[in-house]
Amino acid sequence: MAVVVVRRALVIVNPGSRRGAASLGAATRAFARAGVAGDVYSTTHAGHAEQLARAYAANYDAVFTLGGDGTVMEVLHALQGSDTPVGILPAGTGNLVARALHIPMSVPKAVTALLGGETAAIDLGRLDDGRVFAFAAGVGIDATMLEQTSARAKRRYGVLAYVVAGTRAALTLEAFALRATVDGVPHDFRATAALVANFGSVLGGLIRLGPAVRENDGMLDLCVFSPASVGDALRLGWRLLRHDFGADPSMHFLRGRTFHLETTPRRVTQADGELLPGASLHVTVVPRAARLLVPVGSR
Repeated sequence: MAVVVVRRALVIVNPGSRRGAASLGAATRAFARAGVAGDVYSTTHAGHAEQLARAYAANYDAVFTLGGDGTVMEVLHALQGSDTPVGILPAGTGNLVARALHIPMSVPKAVTALLGGETAAIDLGRLDDGRVFAFAAGVGIDATMLEQTSARAKRRYGVLAYVVAGTRAALTLEAFALRATVDGVPHDFRATAALVANFGSVLGGLIRLGPAVRENDGMLDLCVFSPASVGDALRLGWRLLRHDFGADPSMHFLRGRTFHLETTPRRVTQADGELLPGASLHVTVVPRAARLLVPVGSR
């Protein structure tokens, strides 16, 4: 890891995110207090954050996203392989990547922590349409949770809206047949959820998704969960809370570099909290492609 001196920052804000517009004033004041010149650009449509990062990032010491995980995805797509570091200011609903990196949920505190932080190189997952994700892509409970959570609920309740929808989806035990091809080898499962994960930590480490999920090892991890009863689901939830990954017929883990996931019946898919148009997932790891600002001592 290396320390980066930031004197000029590009701030890309998504005003449509849960707290993007409301947090902008606090963010700019935090940059000013630190003596950093922060130039702000607001997004107006899907894909705009990527366009702004491509057009202007080279003129700055760092790029900061002020929005949700979708904004982070776009900027990381633009800057993968670049030397320009990305700082994540959490202003969305889930803020999965920021939480996994132990970035404060308060935007002013996040600015302070990242300006005084260091850089970390992390892997990315690349989808077949070229887009990338940092946290995880999946099918099943996680995608159903996103599909069933309204914009109004996200604005009003934040991450709690996801927790409620996710719990409801988990307890329905809606299963599907999964054909997961990992590094060319097919595997068949009955599943209620399957995630190709880059980070293992959820909600700041409260839950872990698998036994050896690391964001900088050049690998991704397939985590398959297949509870057959409410008792199974409760047991799995308790084991994930306790980070207990001993043998269990309702959870399976595979590591690799390429993944192709197909389901019967067809199910909606997601990556880093964004619903995807396709009904299958094809993912390839891009080792250490993202350079992120993180608080000191967080990795």
